[in-house]
Amino acid sequence: MTVTAPPPVRPPTGSQRLLAAPGPGFDDHRHTHGPLPLVGPGTIDEIGRAGVDGRGGAGFPLARKLAAVAARSARASGTGRGHDRTPVVIGNAAEGEPASRKDAVLLERAPHLVLDGLVVAALAVGAREAVVATSDRLAVLVRRALDERATAAATWTAAPDPVALDVRPLSHTSFVAGEAGALASAVAGGRGLPEDRVVRLAERGPSARPTLVANVETLAQAALVARHGAAWARSVGSAGAPGTRLVTVSDVTDPAGAVVLETAGGAPIGELLVASRLDVADPRRTRAVLVGGWGGTWVPAAALDAPLDVDGLAPWGAAPGAGVLAVLDHRRCPVTVTARIAGALADASAGRCGPCVNGLARIAEVVSALASGRATGAVAAEVQRLTALVDGRGACHHPDGVARMVRSAVRVFRDDVQAHLGGRCLHAGGAR
Repeated sequence: MTVTAPPPVRPPTGSQRLLAAPGPGFDDHRHTHGPLPLVGPGTIDEIGRAGVDGRGGAGFPLARKLAAVAARSARASGTGRGHDRTPVVIGNAAEGEPASRKDAVLLERAPHLVLDGLVVAALAVGAREAVVATSDRLAVLVRRALDERATAAATWTAAPDPVALDVRPLSHTSFVAGEAGALASAVAGGRGLPEDRVVRLAERGPSARPTLVANVETLAQAALVARHGAAWARSVGSAGAPGTRLVTVSDVTDPAGAVVLETAGGAPIGELLVASRLDVADPRRTRAVLVGGWGGTWVPAAALDAPLDVDGLAPWGAAPGAGVLAVLDHRRCPVTVTARIAGALADASAGRCGPCVNGLARIAEVVSALASGRATGAVAAEVQRLTALVDGRGACHHPDGVARMVRSAVRVFRDDVQAHLGGRCLHAGGAR
């Protein structure tokens, strides 16, 4: 049988890139994106020039992660020892963030782009295997995509993947399950909990091998850059946020009704709220937006003109994080909403360190007392004291996120805090 090369495929234009294919199937994927090119030593540099950053929350440059794992892999291969020291690549689709839906949408609509990204990352660092770690429901979709690729390779309609791809259903997808160390532990058969780490994952993960953990959107972006290059990737977006990104817009009190958008990087927050078409996201009624996720930062309505990128959000002390815009409208009491989120995040603790077990519980207790009208005295000073005690001291960054969210609430909702201290609520019907 003669295998014919597929026709050239034009790069997607505009801001529909990740979600450009009309369907999730392998044929739609190939017709839209074409085959992966050869991945060589220059691929990591090209990803760096494209500005691909982490989309799981931290925003760490992917190229730096790849380079660190590749360097460790090269050193390990020269030791001559018999132990397997080849790297492991993990696609993070745990999405324990309650206000995010983007990873689920990506796996539902473009699973093959994620799998291509795993291949690119694995080849770039010298790995022979890569895995997507996700929920039971989404694992079924990834398995279906893997079966499609295997069938295409068996019938000679597509080349086989050059690395072994797999999917790992997670037993739980709690808020902290998506932390890189916890996810690597789960994939290696461990408890799947954050741990204090002396050695970086790039040096040695739970499997004793160099480990790369990257969000699935980040990997999908890498698959596009490997095909079309950094200049194409930067042809949309802002200088500080090149390319596109997935954004989840929701009512902060009802994440289940979230809408996921693909947008050019650096789009103004207000424009994204309008594009979501959610009633709660009408900028005329928006009181504030929780940017980045539940462990993100509250910004006031005055920030709606700010671009959703690091530079645009810096004056507000915020960052894009996981691309979450959770909207609070004028009908809800911000103190009560903050108290509920703080309580939920305290309950989500993995119980691995004092800042989580004790600090977050105490922070949630203080904000709950404020919301119910039981707080007295200098609440802002107490919040500052407590958040300073947990900042940077946890086994993971979960306590840091809670501290950031609560501090920003006290700052942005100053009038509401003072009203609650006086036994009043400025939002009748929304406070209790």
